[in-house]
Amino acid sequence: MHDQTRTERFPTGMTYDQMLERVRYEGAYPTRERAEGAVRAVLSALGSQMTNDERVDLARRLPAEAALALTGAVPATERLTGWGFVKDLAARNGVSPAVARWDTGAVLAPVAALAGPELLARILQQLPDGYALLFGQAQLGQHLRAAA
Repeated sequence: MHDQTRTERFPTGMTYDQMLERVRYEGAYPTRERAEGAVRAVLSALGSQMTNDERVDLARRLPAEAALALTGAVPATERLTGWGFVKDLAARNGVSPAVARWDTGAVLAPVAALAGPELLARILQQLPDGYALLFGQAQLGQHLRAAA
């Protein structure tokens, strides 16, 4: 049996509808609308934490609607750690940190695959500690700290 990687399951050039279906599957959301709410909230919050070329490069790899959520956010004045990101997302959306963490993982799994390993590594180098796990990349985060 062929072992598929996550990247193969999320091809580049996917449509927004395909992305929402992947997020709905990853998050086990009951409706498309719930998945779309998670996508918009997480990508907007992520976009506020990214300010360099990585933000533009990631937007180019996302479906247009997702790219707008990412790039439409005003850059934050405070850089948040991964856990701070989750807590801030929870507060903004009136949900528990557990729900915000779940939403983050469901959205960032396909985003990581669309980004690809090189861009994802650049994104994680730019962001404060704790984001690798949010992207489902715990080992990558440890590798980057060791290489720095």
